[in-house]
Amino acid sequence: MRQSPLFWQKQQTGWQSLLLSPLAWGVKLIAAGKERQRSFKAPVPVLCCGNITTGGTGKTTVVIDFAVRLKNKNITPHILLRGYGGKLKGPVQVDLTRHTAEDVGDEALLLAAVSPTWIGGNRALSARAAVARGAQCLIMDDGFQNFTLHKDFSLLIIDGAAGLGNGQVLPAGPLRESPQRALSRASAIIIIGEDKTGFLSRYAGSFPPEKIIQAGLQTCFADSIALRDKNCIAFAGIGRPGKFFDSLAKAGITLVKTISFADHHFYKTAELECLQALAGEHQAQLVTTPKDYARLPEFFRSVVSVTDVELVWQDDAVPEKILHTLMPETGL
Repeated sequence: MRQSPLFWQKQQTGWQSLLLSPLAWGVKLIAAGKERQRSFKAPVPVLCCGNITTGGTGKTTVVIDFAVRLKNKNITPHILLRGYGGKLKGPVQVDLTRHTAEDVGDEALLLAAVSPTWIGGNRALSARAAVARGAQCLIMDDGFQNFTLHKDFSLLIIDGAAGLGNGQVLPAGPLRESPQRALSRASAIIIIGEDKTGFLSRYAGSFPPEKIIQAGLQTCFADSIALRDKNCIAFAGIGRPGKFFDSLAKAGITLVKTISFADHHFYKTAELECLQALAGEHQAQLVTTPKDYARLPEFFRSVVSVTDVELVWQDDAVPEKILHTLMPETGL
């Protein structure tokens, strides 16, 4: 099943990357051109939680953390995202009573359960609609390379285990733009998990140390005790399914099989029947991620256990300082 090329994750530039480098230059030029777009300045603060790589870095978990913090302070944030994987173009406010993952994408459903959420490729249009509906703050899930909306504070989120891969731009590597250009625009950089690729030392000259924030992801289970007594089969169609499988193993879950699907994969009936047959064969419990759960048909959800992921800050005062910088007039 489709995964990102292995040479993207190598720390050295291989022959495949060199072969694709002319195309990568084209992507760099397009990215640079987008920066010259005129941006809409919203009348409320805008926080962007984005990344520079393809695949999952944990940005949605960061968005949820900030949305919850703002709501706890009686401030109403609205969340803006593209709605990848959904067929609706937007701007559309996500309605959990009628929209499905096929309409708005899996991430939008998860976020809408936390705070009002809008999907749409043009973030300026989404922002205008959200403000008209009472948004006091806007949080962008992704959109670091989207310049239609002015950002007041931009968080660049890096997966510590994957880093920036081979450091090359698409299709020669996993990057959406050059590291130096992205790092220069970041208000702060969040490293999720241990820096296993040497990102901090490799790009130390590109940002001041005070911009670096350390955080981690903690996997939670509603029925973790019951799962530890069973064999489990884990399946996932997310950016980096290996991270999910590793988190289960670290939590003491016995995995007899792991199955990876493409990111944002919509499951076919035959695939679900195969998963159920494997579970019966191994007398195992099926386990998946919240994003995958959102893409499952109702009839299949009852046979699947779902995990949850929480963000753990190394210093819990840091997100509060970010909110104070973003909205100083509120006294946060």
